[in-house]
Amino acid sequence: MRRICLTLPTNRECAGTIAAVHEEAAHAARHFDVEVHLLVLDSSGAADFAAHAEAVRRAPRVPGVVVHHLGESGQRDFLRRVIRHADVPKPDLMLDLMLPGGVSYGACTNRAFLIAAALGCRSVHRRDSDSRYQVLDGAPVFPIHHELMSLGKRAGDAAGGVTSSDLDPRYADRPVSMVAGSFVGELSVDIGEIQELDPEVYVDVVSLWAPVDWSDKQKRDLVAESFRGAGTEAFTADRATLTVVDPMRIDMCNISFHAVQEQLPLPPATDTIGSDYFLMHVVHDAGLPGVLHNRDIVNFYTPERRTGAGFTAYQTRFVKFFLSMLYFNALYDRMARTGGALLDADHRLRVPLIAEMVRESAAHDRTENVERLDTLDAAYRKLGGKYADFADSLAGRRERLLDEARGDIEDFAFLIEEWGPLIDASRALGLGGTGGPDPARPGDGQPA
Repeated sequence: MRRICLTLPTNRECAGTIAAVHEEAAHAARHFDVEVHLLVLDSSGAADFAAHAEAVRRAPRVPGVVVHHLGESGQRDFLRRVIRHADVPKPDLMLDLMLPGGVSYGACTNRAFLIAAALGCRSVHRRDSDSRYQVLDGAPVFPIHHELMSLGKRAGDAAGGVTSSDLDPRYADRPVSMVAGSFVGELSVDIGEIQELDPEVYVDVVSLWAPVDWSDKQKRDLVAESFRGAGTEAFTADRATLTVVDPMRIDMCNISFHAVQEQLPLPPATDTIGSDYFLMHVVHDAGLPGVLHNRDIVNFYTPERRTGAGFTAYQTRFVKFFLSMLYFNALYDRMARTGGALLDADHRLRVPLIAEMVRESAAHDRTENVERLDTLDAAYRKLGGKYADFADSLAGRRERLLDEARGDIEDFAFLIEEWGPLIDASRALGLGGTGGPDPARPGDGQPA
């Protein structure tokens, strides 16, 4: 029986989501020959953490499901053991990259990747705390169904688990490395208010995602499909396509990886929206097969990001996303041109090559990012109100933000170079640190 890791990172109250994801874990255990390790990585405050612990305690016990609820102290203890065992250089920097003080979408998922390896899981299936499942005939529609039908199989053997295929026959011997869907509901980035206030400002801002040499039409086409997922279409029947999955068609709230997460981490940048999307681009550009399905997650927003300090923090993450694109657009272009040469003869990622690409991208001239900040400043001031106030706060942080964007890429290159030893150490130590996979221990998890 193979082990899989279904993970839910959170820093907010989500007891209901924990219960719902536990139902998905139970569904997987009942319908597939798997042992499901439900991993809740919890960075929330004391009251919410206690509510989450109670949700775990109240979850019904299901054969084949093991729940691990780890707060930051437990995660930090695990990381320290792994970093020490891996004997990586700059251990303090590595700990900060893996468990930073700020919000990091990549770092929380990287921790899940390492813990999954410690648990003996070859696949990781990720959900988000601010999402829920669609319902058909009164029953939730779980993405893990499609994930377990195909993930890890030789692509030529996965045809029976999908409804269609457009995969190049040359890729039949490659493993299905990613199975994913999208979302319905609110935009994946909370900027709907900008569009309501001024549609042209919205176009100007979202266009900053694109490479600077794109035409106006290309940029407007990108804006038209950005952050919208699958729109509002309700689920009525399964569709699953064996393909090389387009990153624009999927979302990290509804994704699973097999093996590739042990070869390459995600960017650990703090306070940067979209920092966790890099791996899906690598899988696509390398020509690794995947499955795109329509069991889309329902996305919603919690209100704290729309007022006061929460608004400032969220808009800062949005700005840092655009600054990161100076480096990532260049990386995506280079990886797309490299194509299948990103893989070795065993269909594994050529990690040293990718690390070299990442490190070299940090040398890009940052004039493009200065212009991005100028455009954002003008846009926020035109919107007025709290957006103009945010522009004032942004003005005094320009140099620091520019430096952070470049430093984030340099840190990512360092993490890539040390990722293999970290995975090996995790696998050797297990979650309990005593050697070998450890399904649960008091304080870290409980059988459910």
